[in-house]
Amino acid sequence: MVVKRSAPPLADRRGFLIDLDGVLYRGQETLPGAVELLAFLECTGRPYRLVTNDSRRLAAQYVERLAGMEMPVPDDAVVTAGETTAVYLQRVARPGARVLVIGGEGLVRPLLAHGFHLDEERPEWVVVGLDIHVTYAKLLRAMQAIDRGAGFIGTNPDRRFPLEHTFAPGCGALLAFLEAATGRVPHIVGKPNNTMVDIALERIGVTPRMAAFVGDSLGTDIAAGRAAGLCTVLVLTGVTTAEEAAAIRGTEYEPDYVFDDLPALIAALKETSHALVGAPSGG
Repeated sequence: MVVKRSAPPLADRRGFLIDLDGVLYRGQETLPGAVELLAFLECTGRPYRLVTNDSRRLAAQYVERLAGMEMPVPDDAVVTAGETTAVYLQRVARPGARVLVIGGEGLVRPLLAHGFHLDEERPEWVVVGLDIHVTYAKLLRAMQAIDRGAGFIGTNPDRRFPLEHTFAPGCGALLAFLEAATGRVPHIVGKPNNTMVDIALERIGVTPRMAAFVGDSLGTDIAAGRAAGLCTVLVLTGVTTAEEAAAIRGTEYEPDYVFDDLPALIAALKETSHALVGAPSGG
């Protein structure tokens, strides 16, 4: 464990935001300590939300997947980039706006549920999430729409995401393609933007100064937590390596805590957990 000199007491955190891929699981593999961490938070009265930049699935599908990995969570426990994008677009676009979507069901269905219409010919907005079936033709239509002045939104900037033993291109790779082709920079809705963090904190009723963000990525998870004023906890089981974490030590980008894995985080929480059993969940 590495602790930043000015880090707030970890055991005092009343609520937790936790990334999924690279923290609780990696690809199809449940990571050590994942089941125990969620059980520990529940039994010590700490509410949590699981926040993911992956927009391929619906929140309900993540809940089902977690249950199959021995991590049963409430139906409202997951906050996805797809859902967050639909909420954000509802705030900035006209009702029923036409949208060209690059992404899967987890992005398309929330947009439809919020009243937007899919239109690849005359879109007012181009919304890009992770799409493992994307085609050059669709990227071309998106590029042309952006050139004509359509709004440009990305669910997240992650250029790759972890699999069991390797990595795969992420949403950020598709955004980089369109940025290079159009010269336009998208507005990012997911981490490290505050929108997803704000929505998740509202749902658990905890203020930023009493919450912690647990993630595996310095550029998204830790950056989002820092920007929103949360205690930040980096685990070295996903994107960020120990060497990368060491390289930013002493800089403004340093997380408050760095752990090798979730069992090490649980051990640190248990050191003083008895003081918080039964503590109120509000901030």
